[in-house]
Amino acid sequence: MSLFFMKHKQLEAQIDEYYDVLIQGGLLFKQGIRFYLQGRLDEFETRLQELCAMEEKCDDLRRHIETSLYSHTLIPESRGDVLGLLESSDKVLNRIAETLMQISVEIPDIPDDLDPLYSDLAEYAIATVDGMVKAIRAYFRDLAMVRDNVNKVLFYRKETNKTAEKYKRAVFRRELRLSHKIHLRYFAYHVELIAEEAEDVCDRLSIATIKRYV
Repeated sequence: MSLFFMKHKQLEAQIDEYYDVLIQGGLLFKQGIRFYLQGRLDEFETRLQELCAMEEKCDDLRRHIETSLYSHTLIPESRGDVLGLLESSDKVLNRIAETLMQISVEIPDIPDDLDPLYSDLAEYAIATVDGMVKAIRAYFRDLAMVRDNVNKVLFYRKETNKTAEKYKRAVFRRELRLSHKIHLRYFAYHVELIAEEAEDVCDRLSIATIKRYV
């Protein structure tokens, strides 16, 4: 972030830490999904607790960064864009944690043969989050790389949607109670929302990038 925060190394470090935690949250989500599908529920619950702790840490970091930006009048020309990116990124982590929490609460009965599809769905959704973080880091370090990373997010968002559709079609074409089918669809939909939130952040990021060029 040296080009963007040449005189604000502490703020640079705080924002870097914020996105480090967000990346770790995505990794915990993928581990949690894998453990759930394998029936390793104690390990799943451990990952959920760790993810909730990550979410709280991100909230604290975001508030501290916001306070620093306003109290020390830092980067006034880009403050609004940076705050907007932080707040919208926070929604992504909230969605990740909420999805794992709902699985813990409702315990969806996913047929074993659909485990690979659901696992792929989680992988693609978190890939959008990884791309989102790389795009945001590029916004601070190398504007020319923002577009490449945003395009990766768009690619994985489409893969998420295609995999979710394939999963839902498989669900509704088997002999299950309608309530069971709807329940399984609900959990595919929530994973899709992770990718949707990441794409929304990138839409905001693309606008902020254009403003930096002007």
